Amino acid sequence: MSFSNVYYKRTAGTAKACFVCYKPTTTVLATINTTDFLYACPGHLTDRGFATTLGGVDGGVGGRKMGSTDEEIAKVKEEWEEKQKKKREKEKEKASDKDGDKDEEKKHGEGSKEKESKRENSTSPKTPISTPTPAPIHERYALHRDFFAMRQGEHRKRRQAAQAKDLAPRLPGAPRGMVSEEKY
Repeated sequence: MSFSNVYYKRTAGTAKACFVCYKPTTTVLATINTTDFLYACPGHLTDRGFATTLGGVDGGVGGRKMGSTDEEIAKVKEEWEEKQKKKREKEKEKASDKDGDKDEEKKHGEGSKEKESKRENSTSPKTPISTPTPAPIHERYALHRDFFAMRQGEHRKRRQAAQAKDLAPRLPGAPRGMVSEEKY
């Protein structure tokens, strides 16, 4: 088997004929790496005889990665915020240590202006880190076994045709001369 029976619903820019009824549609079912794709009407996607919707691990909309429930996402966000707070505290401690060093340098009079400008550059306000936006979630479908077998058959025929085209130049040619009859 060259691809699995998991198709993602996407929208195309141009309308083409539906795989079943040949009506123009922009809805496309495609595998994850677009090895196979087919145009299908939204009406056919609701037909149990054509395709079934695949639910995620949590039973919600398909396309979510395993284990990415809302509670786990909130937990990861909290952990990240705690780490950021710790980093800020460490930066403040380092800054206070530098302030102490700065006071000692002023007493000694050695390059206090250079150190101060470096310190200002390092403690300049940083751009806030935005949380990553979630990727669009596509609905997942599994084709009925007969339709999936048809798709695999088409894919197999295309692959065999390409192999035959590559192999054809290496095969010997047919004889071109006349065949003489020999009597025994």
